[in-house]
Amino acid sequence: MKPTLSGGGKSAGKHARPPERARRLRRVGVVSLTVAALLFAIPVGSASADPEPSLKELADQATKLHTDIETLTEQYNGQREKLKTAKKAAEAAQKTLASSESDLAAKREKAVALAQNAYITGGLKTLAFATSDDPEGFLNRAATSYALQTEQGEEINQLTKAMDAATRAKQSATTRIDEVQKLVTDLDAKRDKITKLVAKVESSLFRRALGEAGRPGTRAVRVNLPIPGSGKAAEAARWALTQQLKPYVWGAEGPSSYDCSGLVMAAFQRVGISLPHYTGDQWTAGRHISREELRPGDLVFFYSDLHHVGIYIGGGMMVHAPQTGDVVRIASIARRPFAGAVRIAD
Repeated sequence: MKPTLSGGGKSAGKHARPPERARRLRRVGVVSLTVAALLFAIPVGSASADPEPSLKELADQATKLHTDIETLTEQYNGQREKLKTAKKAAEAAQKTLASSESDLAAKREKAVALAQNAYITGGLKTLAFATSDDPEGFLNRAATSYALQTEQGEEINQLTKAMDAATRAKQSATTRIDEVQKLVTDLDAKRDKITKLVAKVESSLFRRALGEAGRPGTRAVRVNLPIPGSGKAAEAARWALTQQLKPYVWGAEGPSSYDCSGLVMAAFQRVGISLPHYTGDQWTAGRHISREELRPGDLVFFYSDLHHVGIYIGGGMMVHAPQTGDVVRIASIARRPFAGAVRIAD
């Protein structure tokens, strides 16, 4: 009976445990389903999208990138100058080497002739001295011959040293060229990368700026944009941006209002460059450039009769005084028939 009871107890225990396990599994299942539901309900990443950067933030990004590219450009220019110097050093070393080799070849020929003569006459010297009617004269000639040979040998020795030095100089210059070329290649790669980043940031920046500045016929707002460069043209463009929202008045040249050529004249006058108050004359006041060459501060002209002009600020945009009833504002150069561009200053 005890075994039966014992066995029955074990059997009963086995049958009692599954319901408890099932309850635990059900609880775990409910929790898992709840967590899964929450995970699916919550989007990956933040609950809300990151706020779009402000125009000022975009402008700051563009300014920093412009600073970076200007720094890299100067490094690039410096390395190019080092490359020129290294190339000149290599060319000079090559010329020295060629000259040394030529002189050395000639001296070697003389040395060979002297050696041959010494070999042929060497055995006769003792007999010649013994049989000579003028032993003292013979000795003088022999001394002279020896001195010439010694001098010749010293020249050859000096030329050999010079050639060795030239060879080392050539190797050093060649090594330097390789090093500088690598630096220039690296700088090119960095510059290309930053240029692409600048283009990307400017694209966002100027797209936003155009939206905030307002389109033709809409209310204009002041927009501050970074103008890269330290030359007079860039300075003129920066100053022209400070004149935004001042009204267009025919024939005006500031300081409270402007027409298109008046704004250009006033901007360049601020940086010490005198321009006439007439688009036709401004068209001939500098060097004509292609649309692809445009950079901040260049003048952009429109219509076949060149009756409108603006100051390019980058990103396909200009600052200009548009027309009666409007104000100085930024605008896309693509909205008017482009006639050409002129570079007044660097």
